[in-house]
Amino acid sequence: MASWLVRAWERWFAGPLRRVEADSLAYRQTATGFDGKTVTVVVVAAVSLVVQNYYSGPGTLIAPLRWLGASDDSVIDTLFRWESSQSARLMWFALCAFTTYAVLPGLVVTLAFRERLTDYGVGVRGVAADWPVYLAFAAVMVPLVYLCSALPRFQEVYPFYRVGSRADVDAGLIRWELAYALQFIGLEFFFRGFLVHGTKHRFGAYSVFLMVIPYCMIHFHKPVAECFASIIAGVALGVVSLVTKSVWPGAGLHILVAWGMDTSVLVRRGMLF
Repeated sequence: MASWLVRAWERWFAGPLRRVEADSLAYRQTATGFDGKTVTVVVVAAVSLVVQNYYSGPGTLIAPLRWLGASDDSVIDTLFRWESSQSARLMWFALCAFTTYAVLPGLVVTLAFRERLTDYGVGVRGVAADWPVYLAFAAVMVPLVYLCSALPRFQEVYPFYRVGSRADVDAGLIRWELAYALQFIGLEFFFRGFLVHGTKHRFGAYSVFLMVIPYCMIHFHKPVAECFASIIAGVALGVVSLVTKSVWPGAGLHILVAWGMDTSVLVRRGMLF
């Protein structure tokens, strides 16, 4: 058993991480001048997070439009209407998240860096070979999700689509859960793809630990247990992305946890069965 664990550690983690560190060392020893790529990744990431934080709802645009002297009352009225609609508000949030997490960084990679998105974790080649790692993550996370779903703070927060009775479990909830999954795909590309693979040439494996700082901060409005857990999960998923060179395992696990939490909370409230 011990020898199998040693081989697994070498195969899935130690070996790939040494290669990342070796590549980073080789870059630093030969690089000269200003590292514009690292600076661009950090600045674009900061801008993306600011835009998402301050404009993640349709109502957030009303004050800026009025300040700019917008005279079209129909636009303002539409934004008010969307803000008062749970479905529209949440869809705006999901699309804003995907745009700032994936679209903007993706354009920077392809247009500014002239690089392939597959080099930033979008590829899937060889991902299936590491299925035991994903299964181990799922085996740990699924029971924890169900246990946490019983805590009052988690029941207050989830699901984001508010459900007051069984009648509210409708097509709107399903649409939201699909949009929820989309923003997690964007989130994984942003943190485990753009930030990790975009700075690993400079920081090596330590790019994972730098990424965890903003990743933890986006959980500040969540339950404190989830915020602390995001540190551990962020490191683990960052390492998986470095090793597999893909963000899809992390996206799949993230969606599994998110859907599992929403489902568990609704089951405990008696909204599903």
